[in-house]
Amino acid sequence: MGILSGCGIQSGLLYAADEGHAQAASAAPQYRISWTMHQNLPVPENAEMVKYVEDQFNVDLNVWNLENNRYEALLDMKLAQGAIPDLFRIRQTKDLLKYQRQGMLAEIPEDMLDKNAPNIMKAIRDFAPAYQDYGKIDGNYYGIPVINPTNIYRIPVVYRKDWLDKLGLPVPETLADFEKVIYAFANADPDGNGIKDTYGLSSEGMNVVFGAFGQIVFADQLYFNVKDGNLVIGALQPEMTEALHYLRQWYRDGIIDPEFITGENKGGYKHLSHPFINGKIGMTSMGNYYHWIQNGDYEVWNSNGGETPVEASFNAKELTAKNPGARIVFGQPISGPGGQRGSKAYDMLMSFTAIGADAAKEPGKMEKILQILDYVSANPDPDIHTSMIYGTQGKHWKWADASKNDFILLPPYDNMFSFQNTIGANIGMTVPSKPAERREQWASTLGLDRDGIYNALEVATPSLIKNGPELIKLKNKAYFSIITGEKPVDYFHDFVKEFMNTGGAQVLQEANDWYRQHGNAEN
Repeated sequence: MGILSGCGIQSGLLYAADEGHAQAASAAPQYRISWTMHQNLPVPENAEMVKYVEDQFNVDLNVWNLENNRYEALLDMKLAQGAIPDLFRIRQTKDLLKYQRQGMLAEIPEDMLDKNAPNIMKAIRDFAPAYQDYGKIDGNYYGIPVINPTNIYRIPVVYRKDWLDKLGLPVPETLADFEKVIYAFANADPDGNGIKDTYGLSSEGMNVVFGAFGQIVFADQLYFNVKDGNLVIGALQPEMTEALHYLRQWYRDGIIDPEFITGENKGGYKHLSHPFINGKIGMTSMGNYYHWIQNGDYEVWNSNGGETPVEASFNAKELTAKNPGARIVFGQPISGPGGQRGSKAYDMLMSFTAIGADAAKEPGKMEKILQILDYVSANPDPDIHTSMIYGTQGKHWKWADASKNDFILLPPYDNMFSFQNTIGANIGMTVPSKPAERREQWASTLGLDRDGIYNALEVATPSLIKNGPELIKLKNKAYFSIITGEKPVDYFHDFVKEFMNTGGAQVLQEANDWYRQHGNAEN
């Protein structure tokens, strides 16, 4: 029965929904299926979990190793060479329309989806019904919406607690409190080295300042908001001039990291804030909540079946490796003059999973791809579901107790970065559910499910595809030039005019056309 046999998954459970499925799979024609997925590390050609899926479905899976940080560039290079993946991961939602217009995607009949991916479709309809039609173009499915259930949690606002404690300052709650704290971080030698080499914040922290006026500005997409029943582009709103007055003054006074223009991540894992890790700035709003777990924030199961304090992760781990005495504390987004507050939140609609156009040319291949996707992504059997994500039961993981609510990663995999990639597990898509794991329970105690500023436009329009990249560059250049003093704050009004004349007006019109048809479903 393959590598899971004898490890807690019995053959009779493999296809609980269809007892004849395994026999049908063995008699089915052999397909070679190219597959794209989220990857932090390459998937080896002989990865054991890929081999397991191949054996169960009598297929040959060819996983394309496209590094997540460069995914679009690597994918587009393949497409330019004439290769289209059969299981087509579209990481950025705006690209669904682009790839469909380029003829790269197969139309997926809705009845085919319901028949061959019933568990995925049920999860979407049960837990994210407002998004079930988001993969449709002109009424036809071209992408299955990937809804991230943990994106109910906004990006955290993080401070150096040891710096606050040394300076005798509380976690700020208002913009005035925040200003006091960041000036102290820059001027009062919080690291105690006698050198003026610290700053209050950098680029990601600025979004918390913009959030105090109701908008998000610095992101890899244009953030839309709802105002008076219509969509508006946050970076164009007149209240942003108030935020820019603050940031311009802070930059002039040496409170903002002078290298903010290049961003907080300087390479490697994209959610690391290197100036924060290196003790250069004292606050940030970068990464996600699970990038900031400190030692002991909550209890986890260990490999011996007991409970033990969780270990630090990502930014928190790197920070304490550099400075063992460093500590962090989460704050709420600061409130502005009008009482508004918020930090950036990632779209609930995370990406799309599509099927490449060439797959439709082989009879039965699309159905087979959907069956595999459903099996590895949303299997109703907890043993199989967990094995598809974390590997072989008894080798890579085990249940913590008979309830099957918690599982334990076994050594050495419990301390291996992205081991799932190296064994070929977790090749499916995220499906929506109610977050229930201990990590998410901890996140809920931090209030991260409140005060998130989401992009009110989660899909792409033709003009956004065409003009979006240049408009983002124009927006960033204008904001940078005002903050650094190269341009006066009054230049903002010229920027807005130029933005609208450079395709922005059409982007806004199409966004509102879409919003009037679909946008109110989730509001």
